[in-house]
Amino acid sequence: MAETNRQFPAYGPIESVLGYVLFYVVIGRVTPAIVTVFSDTVLDLSPSFVRFGLAIALWFVLVVTAIDQTRRQLAALGVGTYAAELRVWSRVTPSSLRTVGYLLAVIAGTVVAVITFDRAVEALLSLIPVVATVDVVAFDLVELFVMVVFFLSYSVAAHSLDRLVIGGVRTLTSDWF
Repeated sequence: MAETNRQFPAYGPIESVLGYVLFYVVIGRVTPAIVTVFSDTVLDLSPSFVRFGLAIALWFVLVVTAIDQTRRQLAALGVGTYAAELRVWSRVTPSSLRTVGYLLAVIAGTVVAVITFDRAVEALLSLIPVVATVDVVAFDLVELFVMVVFFLSYSVAAHSLDRLVIGGVRTLTSDWF
């Protein structure tokens, strides 16, 4: 099969699912802190109203993610269009080297994400009152760094896993399309 701009399946579904799962887990972990801050401290809102708002945010992100992935997959089939991705890495290196790079990125990203997850959640929990009360001095920069490292490593692992799996599916189904 010749290399074209339209390849099915399009990249992104695994990365999107993992991103949503992370969003869901983080919202689940920080809901009590958000409810406490926004119902008792800052805005005096009803706790059920704050929980409802967080539930709406979960559903909104799920719907937007599903629509985005549907558009992306349909564009890969030639139905509609989707903005092209920057593909520098895939054009520069041979596929075997690219595969090894993605595999190493999955392993390294996963290890770093697992190691930093609890500290990142704790940092996020301590960041909620800081943002709500606009008391920037109260936040530890090391915690912020750990949180950023976690989200970057998780993102690298999810992105690389998506590229490996979708690339594998494309290779396996290249004779069908």
